[in-house]
Amino acid sequence: MSETENKQNNSGEGEETSSNQEKKDLNTINNDAKEPEKKSGLGREQIRNMRKHVPVGPGNFWNNMLSTVLLLIFVTVAFSYLTDTNVKPTELSISEVVSQVKNGEVKGIIVRGSKLEISYNDETKVAGEAKRETDASVSESLTNLGVSSEQLAKVKIDVQRETGFSYWLGQFAPYLFPLIFIGLVIWFFSRSVKGAGMQALNFGNSKARMIDPNDKNQKVTFKDVAGAKEAKQELEEIVDFLKNPKKFLDIGAEIPKGVMMMGAPGTGKTLLARAVAGEAGVPFYSISGSEFVEMFVGVGASRVRDLFQIAKKSAPSIIFIDEIDAVGRVRGTGVGGGNDEREQTLNQILVEMDGFEPNAKVIVMAATNRPDVLDPALLRPGRFDRRVTIDLPDRKDREEILKVHARKKPLQDDVNLEIIAQRTPGFSGADLYSLMNEGAILAARELRKKVGQFDLIRSIEKVMLGPERKSHVLSKREKLVTAYHEVGHALVASVLPYADPVQKISVIARGRAAGYTLKLPDEDRKMHSKKEFLDDIAMTLGGYVTEQMVFDDLTTGPSNDLQVVANLARDMVTKYGMSDVLGPVAFEGSGGRMIGGGVSEDRGYSPQIAKAIDDEVNKIIQDGMDKAKEILTKYRTALDNISVRLAEVETLEREEYEALLKREGVEIKDAYKKQRELDEAVADPTKVLATDLETKL
Repeated sequence: MSETENKQNNSGEGEETSSNQEKKDLNTINNDAKEPEKKSGLGREQIRNMRKHVPVGPGNFWNNMLSTVLLLIFVTVAFSYLTDTNVKPTELSISEVVSQVKNGEVKGIIVRGSKLEISYNDETKVAGEAKRETDASVSESLTNLGVSSEQLAKVKIDVQRETGFSYWLGQFAPYLFPLIFIGLVIWFFSRSVKGAGMQALNFGNSKARMIDPNDKNQKVTFKDVAGAKEAKQELEEIVDFLKNPKKFLDIGAEIPKGVMMMGAPGTGKTLLARAVAGEAGVPFYSISGSEFVEMFVGVGASRVRDLFQIAKKSAPSIIFIDEIDAVGRVRGTGVGGGNDEREQTLNQILVEMDGFEPNAKVIVMAATNRPDVLDPALLRPGRFDRRVTIDLPDRKDREEILKVHARKKPLQDDVNLEIIAQRTPGFSGADLYSLMNEGAILAARELRKKVGQFDLIRSIEKVMLGPERKSHVLSKREKLVTAYHEVGHALVASVLPYADPVQKISVIARGRAAGYTLKLPDEDRKMHSKKEFLDDIAMTLGGYVTEQMVFDDLTTGPSNDLQVVANLARDMVTKYGMSDVLGPVAFEGSGGRMIGGGVSEDRGYSPQIAKAIDDEVNKIIQDGMDKAKEILTKYRTALDNISVRLAEVETLEREEYEALLKREGVEIKDAYKKQRELDEAVADPTKVLATDLETKL
């Protein structure tokens, strides 16, 4: 029964139904009849705590504090009521009382033990208070002191016997409030200390969250994961082993102990791990690598032991460690207590994985986007036997992912997800989810009940560049400078053969940029060539060159462009071996080993090589500037006219922009003409001589 169904039926079911439901959950988890003792499952209380994910310990601090303050206010009001005396009575001697009685001033006398309370005929007069001097009655004492019977008859004497409770209350009332206050303070702090002790006892317990395989609201299957076909094929074998282990055991195969999923952020690593658990119908324990490590030594290792112990009790089960690089980094690369604690945690993970019995039916899945920093001991066979690489989705996969995210969103008839997939190269699954969600938000903002194609087109730019900042108003000169800058980028990109085609130009601010030129490739690319890098550098410098050429001045606008160009040119020289002078040598990563948390000064090459690298980087950048300047000088008229038009309308779409280029006589390159020719040549090399192939390259 799902969690939703439990809520709906809760009003008609008692404690017995809840107990039966818990038994059903336990029976579902422990479905291996061959080993009933081993798979007796978790205790009810443990499962209940894991599902609710409620930490054991004291109540909320502020709730306790509020309760204490309210109780103190109540005690204060009650004490004030019990001891309420608006005016302090006047202390009198017995002779003064006798004199007042003789003068007819006294209305009545109340006798409370040894205390006399005197009230007067004049109600404005403050009441008096006196003490009895003998054990005789008040009447007898007053008569003995000279009060006549006529005078005494005018005074009402009321004798009230004082009980033990009222007596002692009167005696201790002045001390009652301080004692209660001190008691409450002691109670509050003792409660806090007790809670801290409970927290300390549970400090080493695992913080993993359990996903019930029978909870339909949280269950994920491979149908919910679009794309990643190869990754799903690898993981389907894990599911098959958990469901039908016999066919593997009969042939002598052992279940993999671990699966390491590697890929860029947002590619669906966590979703795939949950899909494995959902398909296999086994408990799924999820935890982040950073949740193992605390400021206290030994806590991480203790949590690892506790997590693996729980998983073994509920086997078959899956442990998923997200961002495992938080604890799985290469050991011995730093100093300090924090590093020692991380290494202890990693060592405990390795020990637990080695301690698995053959076919223990507990699989450890981990995800990282930094496989290069992981410790080799973690990746060796016998621990993480399988490594599943999850790439960014291609165009077809993106279309499938968009269809999954569009299931619960009403779409207009004009929506074409194939076009959206074509315009989103480089988008991850998380980006595509955000795109569809932003499209729905835009439609709801405009009070429409269905999402249209225009909403999704706008969402692409919002996800890539940020929201529009229409309130960021530019002056006329700033708008013109921005228009020239962006058209400079676009014009160079439209002429160079290996630059991506321009989709849109705008001077409306988005994110931190005052304007932008949106370039998207028409096809997915897995590799980049040197010629593409060189054309990208020239295109990126187009705005800088335009400002310098048209206005004979520079602004802060190209600052980010210069940073991008410098990084790309340096990577070409130091990473990719694309320097004609230095040759095929990779200088990045050859030195700079971490020592004590810092980087060593040994870069792995001499100062002469460092100077040669700088010279090559400068040469690549200068060549890009020269190429951009040549194009912009040749098409100066087109640059001026298109820039003025952009400043007027603020946005130019691809169709209008290309029409303006044709009107100005700019030859628009076919971005992939040469690539297609090269593909044809490689497909049938017998028809193409080496010289022809060289020409095409």
